[in-house]
Amino acid sequence: MPPRTKQAVATPSTATTMKELKDTLWKAADKLRGSMDASQYKDVVLGLVFLKYVSDAFEERRGAILAECVADGLSEEDAQPLLEDQDEYRGAGVFWVPTRSRWGYLAQHAKGRTATPEEPGATIGELVDDAMVHIMGSNPALAATLPTIFNSNSVDQRRLGELVDLFSSARFTGVGAIRARDVLGEVYEYFLAKFAAAEGKRGGEFYTPPGVVRVLVEMLEPYSGRVYDPACGSGGMFVQAEKFLERHGADPQAISVYGQELNERTWRMAKMNLAVHGLTGQLGSRWGDTFARDLHPDVQMDYVMANPPFNIKDWARTTDDARWRYGVPPAGNANYGWIQHILSKLAPGGSAGVVMANGSMSSNSGGEGEIRAQLVEADLVSCMVALPTQLFRSTGIPVCVWFFAKDKTAGSRGSVDRTGQVLFLDARNLGHMVDRAERALSDDDIAKIAGTFHAWRGTKSAVAAGLEYEDVPGFAYSASLAEIKDADYALTPGRYVGAAEVEDDGEPVEEKIARLTKELFEQFEESSRLEQVVREQLGRIDG
Repeated sequence: MPPRTKQAVATPSTATTMKELKDTLWKAADKLRGSMDASQYKDVVLGLVFLKYVSDAFEERRGAILAECVADGLSEEDAQPLLEDQDEYRGAGVFWVPTRSRWGYLAQHAKGRTATPEEPGATIGELVDDAMVHIMGSNPALAATLPTIFNSNSVDQRRLGELVDLFSSARFTGVGAIRARDVLGEVYEYFLAKFAAAEGKRGGEFYTPPGVVRVLVEMLEPYSGRVYDPACGSGGMFVQAEKFLERHGADPQAISVYGQELNERTWRMAKMNLAVHGLTGQLGSRWGDTFARDLHPDVQMDYVMANPPFNIKDWARTTDDARWRYGVPPAGNANYGWIQHILSKLAPGGSAGVVMANGSMSSNSGGEGEIRAQLVEADLVSCMVALPTQLFRSTGIPVCVWFFAKDKTAGSRGSVDRTGQVLFLDARNLGHMVDRAERALSDDDIAKIAGTFHAWRGTKSAVAAGLEYEDVPGFAYSASLAEIKDADYALTPGRYVGAAEVEDDGEPVEEKIARLTKELFEQFEESSRLEQVVREQLGRIDG
């Protein structure tokens, strides 16, 4: 037998695709786990990615300033005052990074700093913690955001140093000609997805699958204005909104981001995620409960995109809340509390997309049926989408998306007047399995869902693409409010779209039934014959 050859393993400096780079960095980061629990491990790794990002962005801006100075005839020495002017960085949307917080300094001391007469020795964990503290001190927008847990007993300092080395050697600029900062954004999102998968149900608290987020973004088309998420998790809705603008050649700065998050660690992740993607978000000065205290009470939003936690039983509810315009939600379920909070935030021409458990479309418990009827009669519901199962690795609960619009008349949001109508889309048969536990929506699936809605509404994108709406049995149906009332205000798409049309193969129904019946009985007979053969063979063995 010839000797087996050792398979080459990609390293960051040799990785030539985004997938190779992300997989390699994940495997390296995975070595850190040791005795850390999943949430602490997540903070350590994502904190390092963030630190690499801010340092790279700083050095990129520093190089640009120097190039401008040289072009103006200044020497590098004469340019030093400008290179150390913090306003030159902040004015360009770049965080100021103090000298000992820069990646180059940390990489130089990845194995720790040796003591000298001038300064004491320090582990790499101490140096990273100090770097985080100084960055927060120099940038008020990052106050109380960054983790300082790198020198804890549970963090293996040798492996932490190895990870710093690995990030230092990674050629982030060599992956498909993408900017280094964009690559780090991709790495951050990839790590979020991996952590969500690893944490199972808890992972769903901070992560919504990108395919689901893209359904919301592509349907709402947030080209400009205020974008809000009242349960923003790690900020995935905002990141996908920015990517939508980039895909369409629009200005990412045309949207203003507002959000709120209850969990402290998740709020920190969201702040870092927005920073890595160059987004300035208003997430409040700290984390907090949206129901107990709205951090953006006087701001009306143009778009709301949300995946709030489903079926919360213990929540901050008062019966006299001004947000309950359509009925007081039950104490044992916050679903209609989220919906009414979101509606209370919408500007007069605003629209919203909200991921909900399927039960929300038909439940009548605790007065939910009456609230749903009020929402329909107020003509606030524009579209209901039933999504496939298993899109969320963290939960097996089937989900849907509610879309709301404050104004369905012909105008800036669509050329077709849809007053008094609701579009129902049954997308349960779309998607493909990526593994045994998780389904994903393809670009074509998302385009089918969003394109049907835009054709129905007559949006600019649909008109440009030549799309015209028509009902599709089994998938799409435009229902009147009277039809919905006749269905007792149930909003489950399957009740309206009907069954998909069966393609006519030309064979008369009577003949087809006779043929299939004959084939079925033949199969029964063959099965019986095979059973008898097996019994005979087993009898010989026993004999």
